[in-house]
Amino acid sequence: MTYPFEVKPIDHDFYRLQVQSFLPGKLIDIHTHVWLHQFQAKERDESLRAVTWPQRVALDNSIEDLQATYRLMFPDKSVLPLIFGLAVSPKDNLEAGNRYVRECAENRCISALIFADPTWSATELEEKIASGHFLGAKVYLTRSDPKIAENDIQIYDFLPRHQLKVLDKRGWIVMLHIPRRERLRDRANLKQLVEIEKNYPNVKLIIAHVGRAYCPEDVGDAFEVLAESRNMMFDISANTSAENFERLIRAVGPRRILFGSDLPITRMRMRRICEHGVYVNVVPKGLYGDVSADPHMREVEGDDAARLTFFMYEEIRAFRQAALKTGLGSSDINDVFYRNSAEMLCQAGMPESFLEMQGGI
Repeated sequence: MTYPFEVKPIDHDFYRLQVQSFLPGKLIDIHTHVWLHQFQAKERDESLRAVTWPQRVALDNSIEDLQATYRLMFPDKSVLPLIFGLAVSPKDNLEAGNRYVRECAENRCISALIFADPTWSATELEEKIASGHFLGAKVYLTRSDPKIAENDIQIYDFLPRHQLKVLDKRGWIVMLHIPRRERLRDRANLKQLVEIEKNYPNVKLIIAHVGRAYCPEDVGDAFEVLAESRNMMFDISANTSAENFERLIRAVGPRRILFGSDLPITRMRMRRICEHGVYVNVVPKGLYGDVSADPHMREVEGDDAARLTFFMYEEIRAFRQAALKTGLGSSDINDVFYRNSAEMLCQAGMPESFLEMQGGI
């Protein structure tokens, strides 16, 4: 069998020392992208209002690659994913991507979200989700009106109120990647997150990547504001900030935190640092092409490069550090990495039998 990446001795050692005993035997990955390269736009979208470095990690992530990734990274665990596509460019084939995700989910008895477009009417969204047996929607800022500047995008521009009404009525999940350069501390984001929880209380709202708070400077007073919330959940995907994880735990507690990976991005071999409030991914020289023009990427070589392991493991180690500082016990860790997601997925319509079949993937 051909594997999508290499696992080195440094990775085996890191897993054994930092990850293995920390995790429960069963995991639910609430944030996973599955797509084929043929669904992507043929030419690079120069108008895309998002970072482009994640595209360097993998051309695509088939369901077979996802299965192989879990076997390689978590050899003694079973992992149940919630999958959705990748259609960040309006030029991508959204329909084909959603169809592939639906087929993967049906064939393997796992759950999925539709990758939604804000131009769909309420009726269209409801029919597409229901007919495809999805559990809700993944929404993304780059699908908002292209005339809106990157830092002027608001949540309602790509998660419109008419769609929220349907999602609320059906009690479905929304996976939300918030917009704007100030990330979680942005006042407009915070205001709208509070509004969504108040006005659409049945929506199962997941704030992806802890609100993109990758550095301590990304938070501001967000956790003080959001500590008053009661329903919204936060996934830790593609985030390695132990400090922000600690603040999140203290603000909302372990029952509102979810493990997510953002695969295939977390296959990246890297270590993340923050400089002046900007995150930088430190990667082996040459592994991801020419990254010299990307402020979020920096290359190292020699022993520095040899010590780098997977983004996935760095994320889990950071959460472990936060868990130790806040005194989380094994039951709390099981909540974050399994129970919280299991309950949410079942409430959104996933058959409980999927949990019993978990070892299959």
